Amino acid sequence: MNIITEKTVFGGNSIGKINGKTVFVPFSMPGEELEINIIESKRDYDTAEIVKILKPSGFRTEPLCSYYYKCGGCNMMHIQPDYQRELKKNMLCDIFAQHKINLEGKIKVVSGPDFNYRSRFQLNDGGLSERASNNIIRVKNCLCAETPVNEYLEQISETSVEKGRIHLFGSCFLEDATLNESKIYVSGSKTVEKNRLLGNKSKQFKRKENHYFAGTVEQSEYVATVCLGCKKISFDVRGFFQSNLFVFEKTVNLIMSTLPQGKLALDMYSGCGSISVFLADKFEKTVLVEHNRDAVVFAEKNLAGKNHQSFGLSGAAWVKNCSDSCGRFDACVVDPPRSGMEKEVCDYLCRSKIPYLRSLSCDPATHARDVAALVHAGYVLKDFYLLDFYPHTSHIESLAVLDYEA
Repeated sequence: MNIITEKTVFGGNSIGKINGKTVFVPFSMPGEELEINIIESKRDYDTAEIVKILKPSGFRTEPLCSYYYKCGGCNMMHIQPDYQRELKKNMLCDIFAQHKINLEGKIKVVSGPDFNYRSRFQLNDGGLSERASNNIIRVKNCLCAETPVNEYLEQISETSVEKGRIHLFGSCFLEDATLNESKIYVSGSKTVEKNRLLGNKSKQFKRKENHYFAGTVEQSEYVATVCLGCKKISFDVRGFFQSNLFVFEKTVNLIMSTLPQGKLALDMYSGCGSISVFLADKFEKTVLVEHNRDAVVFAEKNLAGKNHQSFGLSGAAWVKNCSDSCGRFDACVVDPPRSGMEKEVCDYLCRSKIPYLRSLSCDPATHARDVAALVHAGYVLKDFYLLDFYPHTSHIESLAVLDYEA
């Protein structure tokens, strides 16, 4: 049967209707006429696959990646990059409209390179997971990966690989690295039998000039240090850290440019202090709240010599037990996990009336919920940014600039 797609929705699929029933069509975009097959039917919607593109969008392009349509990573590479961002802006508008927040014409974009931007990877059995399958694809070159990661992938693709999950980090932002002199860190997950097995095997790989394949059993081998602006930030490559440092650096600079000097700042869900190290230059004291105590250890290292106080607690526990003793904050940066702010944290921020609040999010649905609560409590949404951390995917991150105006 044929369909004309109407719009792209959160998740990256475009939708159209057949006999009044919504049909989701992966790898399509608005305004295309398609011949499709229904592959899954639910009560309220169907999912289809494209048989033939009868009338393509003018924004359709041939994917450059040979693994596209198979790899479970990218799902928007068939769309021209600038139009990808327009579609993501539309998705944000739709999601925030559900909470009565109008973002039409108000979203600004922060972006970086469209290719070779990603520094963090997890490999399963030496490869990436196939879309909608348990199969593993052995990738020799990922167009999204930074150069040192691809150099590693090229080597292991021709080498027998042990089973298990492997964490990779390689970037031109690593300390003492340039675009031509970069490093990569490789570590086995704790879930792998004989921990760091692939890391130990990395000694078998030929070392290239100016490249270092870390992976001995020493804990310190997994501590990477990146240089963002004039700051050095250390972290454990096996834990969470930003994957697109090109966009992250721009985002931090943007946040700092919107904040005045002050006495006390709060970094909620601070991680290893990658934002606090910049807040510490603008505020007399910075308070960090992070439930992952391993990350707090790195935050202490990264903020050494700066006036700060760290709490290895959940946001909810900090609100209940410690917030009153910290004093009144002049500014707050909040960057929660995908689930959004804990209710206790959101309630605290709503009643605290902190003058300057910068809300980061990796999930539009929970971001819309939290921003709506803050706006209802009296905050004014001054600016809103689409942070394009992951080009060619439907993943959306965003930044809300909120000020409390008494």
